[in-house]
Amino acid sequence: WSKVNDAKKQQNAMEKSGGGGGILSRIAAIELEMARTQKNKATASHLGSLKAKLCQLRRELLEPKSAGAGKGAGFECQRKGDARVGLLGFPSVGKSSLLTGLTGVESEAAAYEFTTLTCIPGIINYNDAKIQLLDLPGIIKGAANGAGRGRQVIATLKSCDVIMMVLDATKDDQQKAMLEHELDIVGIRLNRRAPDISFTKTKTGGLRFNSIVQQTQGFDQAACHSVLQQYKLFNADVVVREDCTVDDFIDVIEGNRKYCPCIYVYNKIDMLDIPQIDELARRANTVPISVNSKLNLDGLLERLWEELALVRVYTKKPRLFPDFDDPIVITPQRGNKTSNVENAVTILHKQLLEEFKHALVWGRSVKSSPAICGLKHDLMDEDVIQIQKMTPAERARAAHGKKTGTTLPGTNIRDENKKKEAKKPLKS
Repeated sequence: WSKVNDAKKQQNAMEKSGGGGGILSRIAAIELEMARTQKNKATASHLGSLKAKLCQLRRELLEPKSAGAGKGAGFECQRKGDARVGLLGFPSVGKSSLLTGLTGVESEAAAYEFTTLTCIPGIINYNDAKIQLLDLPGIIKGAANGAGRGRQVIATLKSCDVIMMVLDATKDDQQKAMLEHELDIVGIRLNRRAPDISFTKTKTGGLRFNSIVQQTQGFDQAACHSVLQQYKLFNADVVVREDCTVDDFIDVIEGNRKYCPCIYVYNKIDMLDIPQIDELARRANTVPISVNSKLNLDGLLERLWEELALVRVYTKKPRLFPDFDDPIVITPQRGNKTSNVENAVTILHKQLLEEFKHALVWGRSVKSSPAICGLKHDLMDEDVIQIQKMTPAERARAAHGKKTGTTLPGTNIRDENKKKEAKKPLKS
């Protein structure tokens, strides 16, 4: 009943403010209806359609269609470094002090709330990599609807590779649940992977639903059909390869969800007892620290390095020692989310792909060092690579093909009219 009462209060507030027909009032009405509806097999399809409506209204709220309204003032923080990490939390939890302690950048810190009003960047130099750390303003309840510059903060978080949620260790876990709820509303999924669902639009044939595993969370063909009706999709092929929910299927349809690893950083542990600190440290994805006392900051950097999973590749010239001072850093969260030879060559120069012949690789990714590898070979951390380019003759052969007398001049297109001459018999 607490959800019903909260939805009623939100709906009454919207009606008093004059927004009876707005998006927020419609969202509150749908949430009220969902809170009143019992969850069972008979109401699964109805709840699925309500969730689809709710998702569409929230997307309209975040991306308004009116062309007359100008864009709000953003943070204008340029992406730098090999990875980007965002600090998220409520006001006065120690985000600015943590930025100063890790990067040395002076960020204004005071005893009152909302000290930081814009995005302040800093660079962490760790293990030959440059990690950009962003100190974002503290958000409040309702940030997903635009309260307290919440939209700008969330838009910046969507560009981060890892999110560090800074929490006050002296308070309860309600702050963590509220922040996760605000991020879940705008489509940021913390410490989760994309659901293994194949969704393909077709021109005819209706809905073809196929579930490879048993569904135990209420997602079946009826719920799938109800959700697709709200999106006006009547012909589709759906293949479900894992046990999922209706919300997971809606995420696949939307296609704009951000699956991001998150580290829960509990600050101010110097005000707790040893048993309380031990209980926090045993939680999943949690690192307890104290910025003022400088406790466990090194452990936080080690955990951050594990979550980023950066791959450092050192280059080597022929007949010379490798350059261990300036490595190529591949970020798995960006691009095609792979760390192969092709990504390393592209970081050096895109034109090298046209002249690439093969690569000599030393390190843990090969069985014997050196090994001749192609573009699709997956590299591991601290590998050494030497790129071998094609000669002019090999480039010409790759561009025009081998001349056998059966191809058109200047191309590699086979000419069927030309026939190979029969070999003459051997002279006896």
